[in-house]
Amino acid sequence: MSEISLLNALVHRFDVVVRDPVWGDVHMDAPLHALFQSKSFMVLDRIRQLGPVALVYPGATHTRKAHSLGVYYIARRMALALVEKGEIDFVSKTGLRSFLVAALCHDIGHFPYAHSLKDLPLSRHEALAGEMIVSEPLRQYVSSCGADPEQTAAIIDPDRSAGESRETLLFRSFLSGVLDPDKIDYLTRDAFYCGVPYGIQDADYIMRRLVVHDDRLAIDLKGEMSIEALIFAKYQMYRAVYWHPTVRAATAMVRKAVYLGLAEGVLQPNSLYGLDDTSFGRLMNHSKFAPFKLAREAEEKHIFRLADEHAFDEENPVHADLLDIGKRIDAESTLAQAAELPETDVVIDIPERIKLETDLMVKIDDHFEAFDQRSTLFQPETVAKVAGALRTIRVYLRPQSNPDLKKIQALVQALLG
Repeated sequence: MSEISLLNALVHRFDVVVRDPVWGDVHMDAPLHALFQSKSFMVLDRIRQLGPVALVYPGATHTRKAHSLGVYYIARRMALALVEKGEIDFVSKTGLRSFLVAALCHDIGHFPYAHSLKDLPLSRHEALAGEMIVSEPLRQYVSSCGADPEQTAAIIDPDRSAGESRETLLFRSFLSGVLDPDKIDYLTRDAFYCGVPYGIQDADYIMRRLVVHDDRLAIDLKGEMSIEALIFAKYQMYRAVYWHPTVRAATAMVRKAVYLGLAEGVLQPNSLYGLDDTSFGRLMNHSKFAPFKLAREAEEKHIFRLADEHAFDEENPVHADLLDIGKRIDAESTLAQAAELPETDVVIDIPERIKLETDLMVKIDDHFEAFDQRSTLFQPETVAKVAGALRTIRVYLRPQSNPDLKKIQALVQALLG
């Protein structure tokens, strides 16, 4: 398709301006703004982006809706930069609009309370987003934006099929990769609202340096340092913010409450879909199911205290078993019984595996080289080791239980091997 036609899809009548404290003026056309203001989308305005992080960083009260706006902003900037360079001249206007809508709606199926419900037997939020987009009322909003609902859903959810066209695969890689709009926004926005300097990304510079290689995002030689900055920023944000011990305690408390509710049949998966933070809190408050007290305590800032911690070792079969939340709950029960504590007085937390992505190609003159083969500091083995070092098994106790900590630590040591 001609460059003019593609540019029109990105700039024609983009005269609605939404002010954002992170990126400034964000331009939309009327159909995109109508989608942004729709009732289905407004749920994201009642879900905090970082959930329990506000326990540690009180400014971290920004929402999923604000983050979605930022992802859309970066995605549009990215598309404009690549179209102007002639890097994606094979895509269609509909595909380009589907990418914009996918960026805006990528979190529309997200659960409340940040990632506390991750690892539970629930549908992935990307799958929920895909189903919402191909169903009314969102389907009509998406179509009005000049996007294809099926393609938009497939860009967000890799498990959906939309013919697996070249442009769908391209836009899917744009939305989820090393320099994707999601990561650029959340690192920058989260750092901004937490008041820390670690996550800030130079988005303007990154956009100028982007190219496409083998239908995937790549970067030119001058932009190579942007990859390094992003990897290190992600590491620092996980270390200082996302996986702060207090944040992990609250996350583990809520996760245990919901898991036990699902296991006992008090909750059904469908009852957790489409909730915002307020309705989730109401669900936890309006039930007499005793373990829900854990979620209420987390919300009321009565956070369990750290009793012991150990580096996670993937080679240790006991550690590996604890990645299964059911086995983790059993281990909590075993530990509580040995310490003569109620079962809900103990929670064990193990963060999920994260990847500090390095798989990006760098354009050097007329050829491309893999970043992870060029970098001295960010070799794959080194990066994997650094990411692994962030994972810590932590055991938390209800403060009022007042056990013998030395006894607890000895029990934990025996449990973990």
